[in-house]
Amino acid sequence: MSKRTRASGERPAARIDPLGEPSEMVAIIDFGSQYTQLIARRIRELGVYSEILMPDVSANILARRGPAAIILSGGPASVHHPDSPTCDPDIFELDVPVLGICYGMQLMARTLGGRVLGADAAEYGHTSIEVRDRSGLFHGLADRLAVWMSHGDRVEELPPGFRATATSPGSPVAAMADPDRRRYGLQFHPEVVHTPDGTEMLANFLFRIAGCRGDWTMASFVEAEVAGLRETVGDDRVLCAMSGGVDSSVLACLLDRAIGDRLQCVFVDNGLLRKGEASEVADTFREHHKLNLECIDASDEFLRALRGVHSPERKRRIIGETFIRVFERAVGELGEFKYLAQGTLYPDVVESHSAFGGPSAVIKTHHNVGGLPERIGFDLIEPFRHLFKDEVRKVGEELGLPRRVIWRHPFPGPGLAVRVIGPVTRKKLRLLREADAVFIDELRQAGLYDEVWQAFAVLLSGKAVGVMGDERTYAGVVALRAVTSRDGMTADWARLPHEAVGRAANRIMNEVDGVNRVVYDISSKPPGTIEWE
Repeated sequence: MSKRTRASGERPAARIDPLGEPSEMVAIIDFGSQYTQLIARRIRELGVYSEILMPDVSANILARRGPAAIILSGGPASVHHPDSPTCDPDIFELDVPVLGICYGMQLMARTLGGRVLGADAAEYGHTSIEVRDRSGLFHGLADRLAVWMSHGDRVEELPPGFRATATSPGSPVAAMADPDRRRYGLQFHPEVVHTPDGTEMLANFLFRIAGCRGDWTMASFVEAEVAGLRETVGDDRVLCAMSGGVDSSVLACLLDRAIGDRLQCVFVDNGLLRKGEASEVADTFREHHKLNLECIDASDEFLRALRGVHSPERKRRIIGETFIRVFERAVGELGEFKYLAQGTLYPDVVESHSAFGGPSAVIKTHHNVGGLPERIGFDLIEPFRHLFKDEVRKVGEELGLPRRVIWRHPFPGPGLAVRVIGPVTRKKLRLLREADAVFIDELRQAGLYDEVWQAFAVLLSGKAVGVMGDERTYAGVVALRAVTSRDGMTADWARLPHEAVGRAANRIMNEVDGVNRVVYDISSKPPGTIEWE
């Protein structure tokens, strides 16, 4: 191991985000809504950069960031509960447009002198509103609109200076506005697809009210990020963790554009990859993209560390720790490195750290986030830490990566370890690889692969009785999972043609020794997650 690496191993890792400062930013204060990330996504789709901040962010910090607008998210709490989240009241004194959504509207109303009561009849799901004022948020929209409600409390008395701009059967104030101070509230959720005109309302807020330009694109991101990476890295060298998936592939090419030969890619075969993946990664990036790529077979080490482990969270942490140890050993032969680059995405950060995204619950620890040891010996560069998956794909398009790489289905950092339910063994991995390969092959043959966000097989922990060749069998059960999604934050199960699912199931049971039953997962996210573990 290099001298520099031994020394750096004694300090905590620093996370470095070289993101160039966007020309304009919308700050989203998260009060725990399941839709907060959707707000951020919708804002970005309109060409304006957005960030999710904690409720305790001060007005002074916000003022220094210079947001073009502030959005207060919804949340499950009641403003009447003593432990309900709140925000710095001085935020409403800033000369910045503010939009409160659901809980955010109730909090704004109460903070500014209005009165909020528990609703006589809570509103959940589809409803319609009557628009009283078609200026502001409702400019260019109809008098009656379908919206998605999800609230118990309601604004009973408006704050001084506000007027009701829409009503619903259960809310005398379904929307409110103080145009002079540019303060607006919506009792419903404009960010969800169930509010058909929600995007137009958000666009009115951004462009007509806040005066945003909407010039944030992936081309501008690449330009700013390349410049930021060059400035951050300087003359130092960077290790890039290659997996062959979309995120790390795009990351490697971005780094290659920014720093060239100072990038060293390292691909670790952890024994948890899909069929043929290790050789495919080496061929694609070493031979065709001409990257500096070192391939390490550490499958035995990972499988030993995972032996007998049931807990998904322990699997993720063990894999993260083992991954870093392998890297630390590798750098002894590759020279000195200051930075380790990872393809961490925004949903990874938000789902893993409730402190980052406000009071939202921690759903699971992601390999690129919570699975890392506290002291790893490198400073971490995470250029995609503020991007969603489809934004990373657009970065890949800007960099000229082939479609087969950019549009490959997402693959979890811990690999097949979280698709083998229960302890991981070589035999289980073999079964799962073969089943997964058959499923993907059938989807490609049917022209369905690009129609779904993600598709894969899962090996369940139990066995099932079956009959094969007139004999009783007791063998493994495989679940097939395919989902449709826009950004991975929410997902619906894919309505694949029965014939395609049937062909995949028949092939798996006939071709994969040790499997005699196949089931299809019809769970959505929420309440489930896309991965099983």
